Amino acid sequence: MNNIRALSYDDVLLRPQRSDIRSRSEIDISSDLEGGVCLQLPILASPMDTISESAMANAMGKVGASCIVHRYNTIKEQVNEINKVDSLRTVGAAIGVSGDYIERASALVAAGTDFLCIDVAHGHHIMMKEALWELRLMFGDDYHIMAGNVATLEGINDLADWGANSVRCNIGGGSICSTRIQTGHGLPGLQTIIECAQTDRDVKIIADGGIKNSGDMIKAFAAGADAVMVGSLLAGTTETPGEIYMDAKGTRWKTYRGMASKEAQVEWRGKYSSFEGVASRVPHRGPAQTILEDLEKGIRSGFSYSGARNLKELQVKAHFVVQTASGLSESRTHIDTRSW
Repeated sequence: MNNIRALSYDDVLLRPQRSDIRSRSEIDISSDLEGGVCLQLPILASPMDTISESAMANAMGKVGASCIVHRYNTIKEQVNEINKVDSLRTVGAAIGVSGDYIERASALVAAGTDFLCIDVAHGHHIMMKEALWELRLMFGDDYHIMAGNVATLEGINDLADWGANSVRCNIGGGSICSTRIQTGHGLPGLQTIIECAQTDRDVKIIADGGIKNSGDMIKAFAAGADAVMVGSLLAGTTETPGEIYMDAKGTRWKTYRGMASKEAQVEWRGKYSSFEGVASRVPHRGPAQTILEDLEKGIRSGFSYSGARNLKELQVKAHFVVQTASGLSESRTHIDTRSW
């Protein structure tokens, strides 16, 4: 057994550094994923059926972020969602690696999708290789193809060699993903980014899973990520698919579920195999734009604490320190508000 210490986002902090940044407006937080995909706010909405359809794509695009429209529907339904996105937004769409994925990819690209995301739980797989090769033959070298998920340096290197422009990096770290519990496989989220950032390939890293706040985003960027993908941070917002319902106490809720949950699998294909996710509900949280604007402010502030004006500077200057459990407890707000 290899004695490797694997770090999660909560295990570390970034050491504050001298800064000559007078205004956070000086900071450029944009990220060019290449192939025509440039994000002014480097956040992607995850391709989940309770997160990402046209309303979310328009909300993300309005603030310079992006969305990957989920694939858990018919080709016609997915294309219709793409057609409802403002043509000035950068929008992606998810496909699989089997069944109708070639027909689906062709229809989505024809509808004007800016990039495709091959959406597979375990992306370091022969079927991913075959799909990437086929899609590259269809769309050439200039079209952006995102792939994943992987958790290792070998994984990101292989997907890059097979034709991926960007790779979603993380296995089992999402808020409603139980892959690590069900299968015993995975790596903590930050460790995944640290390892994948060692690649010498020309490939972009998408930190996907375990991102709970803007502080985690800064840690992911500092470790080598070019963008982050989120689901739970957007769950329950007005733009997510699904109805708002009210409980007996008058609290408003929306459904949020993992795509590998029993509920999602049964609704999508009438049965379930291995289930590696859960279904839940979250309070209705209002417009996504409010959350995204708060995240942007947190990201800009995080850059300033390292004295970094852009993503590359942050990755060069960043200095991680490992914190104890007591340090994590101290890091959290801990005033007793019960008497207020």
